[in-house]
Amino acid sequence: MVRFTVLASGSKGNSTVVSGGQTRILVDAGLSCRELFRRMKLADEDPATLDAIIVTHEHQDHINGLGATARKLGIPVYFTEATHRAWMRWLTPRKQMTYAQWLEQCRQQAAALQAEAAPVQACDCEDPEADEGVNVVGSETAASDQEKPESAKSKASKLEEPKPDPTWLPAVEYFQAGRPFTIGDIAVSPFTIPHDASDPVGFVFQAEGVRMAVATDLGYIPPNVKAQLKGVDLMLLESNHDLEMLRDGPYPWQVKQRVLSRVGHLSNDATAQFLESSYDGQAAYVILGHLSESNNLPELARVSAERALCGRASLLANRLLLAGQHEPLSPILF
Repeated sequence: MVRFTVLASGSKGNSTVVSGGQTRILVDAGLSCRELFRRMKLADEDPATLDAIIVTHEHQDHINGLGATARKLGIPVYFTEATHRAWMRWLTPRKQMTYAQWLEQCRQQAAALQAEAAPVQACDCEDPEADEGVNVVGSETAASDQEKPESAKSKASKLEEPKPDPTWLPAVEYFQAGRPFTIGDIAVSPFTIPHDASDPVGFVFQAEGVRMAVATDLGYIPPNVKAQLKGVDLMLLESNHDLEMLRDGPYPWQVKQRVLSRVGHLSNDATAQFLESSYDGQAAYVILGHLSESNNLPELARVSAERALCGRASLLANRLLLAGQHEPLSPILF
């Protein structure tokens, strides 16, 4: 059985489960590990059956729970190499400081070293009883050291332990856009998309003769994306914003320019234009995703897409669905 389950789609988190044969892949992990597991259970998906996580790009709404989820399940993560590096930079940002801050840091480090060395110098004395283990400081101090609770000692040891590496993953696998590969029973065809990330990609997944496409977070639909979206049985396509709502909305002008750019997000009008003029009408399911909660309404996105689809008689059989941000979409089965 082939199964496609959108767990979340939007600016606060994106994640989808693609299943085929004996393989299950999590596409992006934009929610916390706990929330991903909760959504999967709501959709009757078992987190323990996931075989891998595959990442479209490194923006936070696509990788927020990536490390914790991969470590919890002990499964590999598939990136492009540039996306992996960008994800690691996001988790371990370089701290910049002024010269004055650097001098103050050096002073504090020197003071800490001096404080550590002070007790050693105080105890550096010639005492005939010291070699025999006699406490020369006093019996009360020795008793207090011996009676120090075990929990305090363990806390002290924990403070000395280095923090775990947030970039550590059970396994990392690299892929390149334009070079198909397989994960278990699922064939994966990654393709480049226009977005303001290091190396963003969309995917076409194929299992048991069923082809499913994921194409969100793209400023426009170039010819290579149009070619990938032909002959698919299911298509998750972005319909991010209504142009008028975005222009009159609360975002700063710089953010509006980014969203409207050719490396931003697809508007309802751009999605409708593609559906009307370039889409081949083969998909049984068209899912609109990544709808903005500030600059769009589900009704606007739906009406715009329905008009485009109804304008062509061959598309009347397509089922139009909307993926939401706060609850999973019902699984689609083939």
